[in-house]
Amino acid sequence: MYNVKCLNPIAEVGLDNFTDEFQLTEDINDAEAVLVRSASMHEIKAPENLLAVARAGAGVNNIPLDDYAKEGVVVFNTPGANANGVKELVVTGLLLASRDIIGGISWVKENTDDENLAKTVEKQKKQYAGNELKGKTLGVVGLGAIGVLVANMGLNLGMKVYGYDPYLSVKSAWQLSPHVKRLQSPEEVYQVCDYITLHLPLIDSTKGMVNKDSIALMKDGVRIMNFARGGLVDDASMIEALESGKVAKYVTDFPDPVIAQAPNTIAIPHLGASTAESEDNCAVMAVEQIVDYLKNGNITNSVNYPDCDMGECQSGGRLTICHKNRANILSHFTTLVGAGGMNIENMTNKSRGEYAYTILDTTPAPSEEVVEVLRNVRDVLKVRVL
Repeated sequence: MYNVKCLNPIAEVGLDNFTDEFQLTEDINDAEAVLVRSASMHEIKAPENLLAVARAGAGVNNIPLDDYAKEGVVVFNTPGANANGVKELVVTGLLLASRDIIGGISWVKENTDDENLAKTVEKQKKQYAGNELKGKTLGVVGLGAIGVLVANMGLNLGMKVYGYDPYLSVKSAWQLSPHVKRLQSPEEVYQVCDYITLHLPLIDSTKGMVNKDSIALMKDGVRIMNFARGGLVDDASMIEALESGKVAKYVTDFPDPVIAQAPNTIAIPHLGASTAESEDNCAVMAVEQIVDYLKNGNITNSVNYPDCDMGECQSGGRLTICHKNRANILSHFTTLVGAGGMNIENMTNKSRGEYAYTILDTTPAPSEEVVEVLRNVRDVLKVRVL
């Protein structure tokens, strides 16, 4: 029986995917797996029994990834599960940035006592006029699950769409319309686009990527959408550009006290994935990943260990090993398993930076003696028998 701790409420449609081999627990110290959404885990030391953490969402800033990796705890997220919800909000952002819909609605509410409102509207509406999206250029920086949907959507709106992503996956490439023109750098996107939308993770190389220098490359009156992460944009540079008119509108899903007060800013309270469908999809994906890892040892969508999938074990038993990524360690494993009288029928080894993961299917099943020897190998972090 596997114990699972939910640090946040998780949609029932996801929890329903747990089999009878799983049960929820209130005590994280008893848990082999944790499901989390927004709760911070930085102050939670990984309990000895903990094997996996699944974030029902894309961002993992609330989880100490490296600390958990050192303990052999695999951390998952759910990329793409909320992609359609975010895409639809980007459409909203494009429209709000093009036409002063918010200003018009506010004016109507302020003048509801006007008996001649219908006539006054006809005089006032020109104050809230804007532009159509059709024929404009849209730049999509980041062509992952969300960026691809946004790029294809832009084409459907009649826009000319340019995209940039140096790490475009095979899956995204298949899904991306051939009518989206791929550029070789974000600077090229900045120079040619009327609208720019960001769909990148927040890492050292992307932090503050929209700054004074990059904004200087953009068209006058550019409109920028940020539904990815607030830290991608340098607030001071953006405010300066908004005040000068270099940037006509900034739509962000990540308000802070500074940017929320900036002129020509539309600050949305982080609603990108706040749909019932997105929460359900994230919960289902998170649970499925936990089940597959705990039962079969397969890793899908980990953010601190490599993805690694060997399906279900067809041999006597399966060994899974979380370990440091160093030379000759795999040959050490196979030697020890062979010395223990087991034949390796199938195996895979994947690495990701400092960490690696190995699956060995053996006949007969691994003995406790061999498992104990493997646990004592230098740089081995966690060993399991399935």
